[in-house]
Amino acid sequence: MELSENARITYERRYLRKDPEGNFLETPADLLRRVAVNMAAVEREYGRDESTIKEIEEEFYQAMAKAYFMPNSPTLMNAGGDLQQLSACFVLPVDDSMEGIFTSLKHMALVQKTGGGTGFAFDRLRPAGDRVRTTNGVASGPISFLKIFDAATEAVKQGGTRRGANMGSLIYNHPDILDFICCKEKEGEISNFNLSVTVSDEFMRKVTGEDPDPFYDLINPRNDEPYPDPETGESVQLNAKEVFGLIIQKAWSKGDPGIIFIDQMNRFNPTPHIGKYETTNPCGEQPLLPYEACCLASLNLGRFVTEAGEVDWEKLRRVTWTAVRFLDNVIDSSRYVIDEIARMHKEGNRKIGLGVMGWHDLLVRLGIPYDSEAALDLAEKIMSLINEEAKKCSVELAAERGVLPNFEGSIYDTGKAEDRVRNATRTTIAPTGTISILAGASSGIEPYFSIAFLRKDVLGGVDLPEVNPLFLEFSRRDGFYSEELIEKIARSGQIPADETAVPDYVRELFKTAHEIEPGWHIRHQAVFQKYTDNAVSKTINLKREATVEEVNDAYILAWKMGCKGITVYRDGSREKQVLNIGVGDDESLRPSSRPATLVGHTTRIKTPLGNLFVTVNTAGGKPFELFAQIGKAGSDVVAFTEGIARLISLALRCGVGVEEIVAQLEGIGGYRSVGFGPNRIMSVPDAIGRALAQLAKVKAGENGGGHQSREICPDCGSGAVIRVEGCAKCEACGYSEC
Repeated sequence: MELSENARITYERRYLRKDPEGNFLETPADLLRRVAVNMAAVEREYGRDESTIKEIEEEFYQAMAKAYFMPNSPTLMNAGGDLQQLSACFVLPVDDSMEGIFTSLKHMALVQKTGGGTGFAFDRLRPAGDRVRTTNGVASGPISFLKIFDAATEAVKQGGTRRGANMGSLIYNHPDILDFICCKEKEGEISNFNLSVTVSDEFMRKVTGEDPDPFYDLINPRNDEPYPDPETGESVQLNAKEVFGLIIQKAWSKGDPGIIFIDQMNRFNPTPHIGKYETTNPCGEQPLLPYEACCLASLNLGRFVTEAGEVDWEKLRRVTWTAVRFLDNVIDSSRYVIDEIARMHKEGNRKIGLGVMGWHDLLVRLGIPYDSEAALDLAEKIMSLINEEAKKCSVELAAERGVLPNFEGSIYDTGKAEDRVRNATRTTIAPTGTISILAGASSGIEPYFSIAFLRKDVLGGVDLPEVNPLFLEFSRRDGFYSEELIEKIARSGQIPADETAVPDYVRELFKTAHEIEPGWHIRHQAVFQKYTDNAVSKTINLKREATVEEVNDAYILAWKMGCKGITVYRDGSREKQVLNIGVGDDESLRPSSRPATLVGHTTRIKTPLGNLFVTVNTAGGKPFELFAQIGKAGSDVVAFTEGIARLISLALRCGVGVEEIVAQLEGIGGYRSVGFGPNRIMSVPDAIGRALAQLAKVKAGENGGGHQSREICPDCGSGAVIRVEGCAKCEACGYSEC
């Protein structure tokens, strides 16, 4: 196996099994062999002999070892182990009763404990303030329960193997829809959920003016009747254009909510006789009925290029068949933590989702710019082939093993042999945050987020550049490589506009996400969606300067082009935006120069080592520098206190948020403390953090006046988190929020 340094680190941190002392019990090759053996063993259930099973095992192993395709993380982690929970995502129903709500909460915890993500539609919950007949009380509404689910995820993820991730959606005509759209305004609140507003075609026609009447009724889900105004008793109506405008404003400012185009999803629902789609999995790529699951894998398109520089169509067909058989085996091999999921997934619709990664890699290898008609034409050819071949393989599996149990009444119940499928869906463009690192591939169908980035060397204190391997290959082959060039690119993430050493054709091929106009992002999503059974996970990354109108246009274009949903992220729109990754000039991390005169305030605070005096000076109304004094000159206490103060001043001058600094300092303990209860001072660093918070009038975790700071990966501490594929991941270690 050929592994990059990133892949090796990711395998070791996230996947390889260890003994209680932390020693590795397997290598990456051992892991893939374990998975291949486990998946091939399913063939025994269908009468295959041992020699054939061994051949299939080797076929599975080689496809993964050569990085032609990779299954989702739960399969890599759990196959052949005690958990044996191999599905990536689930949708759970939330019924309008205490019993139903807390049953779903329990089921969510069980799923997330084993590494799965969950999606919830809160549409059925009665609005806040509505009457509850059984208790003569009033309902607290869907947002209050959304927060309970979020808090439970926070607790579960502390002991799980993967961070819990959720989708929370609410229908546009729910009485609490305006509160839902605004419920993530405060940074850090509801942090374990992606949010989407579910909208209909009727709503979008009102938004675009195709329907000249923009008003619509709110509907109480308790009785499916128009929601009355408490004072007048008349039906409450909202203006679709105004509601859409609020969605756009919040998406522009915070990245949430996204939108689910529910009618488009249900047009392609393969089993409408079983139920209608209400929501999706956490990243929006998998519309699922309640209690459905999906097993995912992704083909690495960058590996399907011949030496002559052409797409290897035959190899792509062959590996597609291998991956579909693999995924159908995953369904049978998986252990389901909830009986309802087993009945709906294994004994019902048997959905799988084969997608792609390495799309930008493929384009670069073929010499095709991402933002070109040629790229869209190729996308159509490639995804249509994958979709067709996946269906053919599913038909062959059905001939061997039987059609999906819910076949009768499905869209495939046509009497035609070519529709007798084993799996209700076969293709999905899913997030590939971690597995793309294992495979050495670009993420999903996303353009490169950065050509190089700075890996934080926490112990050595040196930022080390990590460079796109294809860019390295081009630069060395064509003679424009230099360490100075790589350092420049690593500071901003893209090829500097004034860099003359890089040929124009290379600059075109290696455009990054923020250099590509939003329309090209959406057109790529729409083309892949055209040939994908389920949906497409993609982030429409926008420049910092993008306007609200551009977000508005992107959402409308996505609907008109047949996308099933959309997620946007404007650079810099969240407090923890990364500054050493993405678009920006080389000055972005350098400290601001100090004005000649500054105004500040001083406070005194008792510490275990004596009285501490802290002064915070401001510039432009924002904290700019900090001074701290304690004890007698010449002592070690004075030295480390001054050192902390200097580093805090440097961070403030570089734009790091006060709340981030406070969060790092508060709670640091020493050998003794001063005071009692929540006001107890545990150490000098703890005292400095509290003094800074007091003087800046912020608490740890609250908005510190608009300061932005680097979002260093919370897991490895050496990489920076970027937002792609409807999710967030660390380019250095593969940490993912999903």
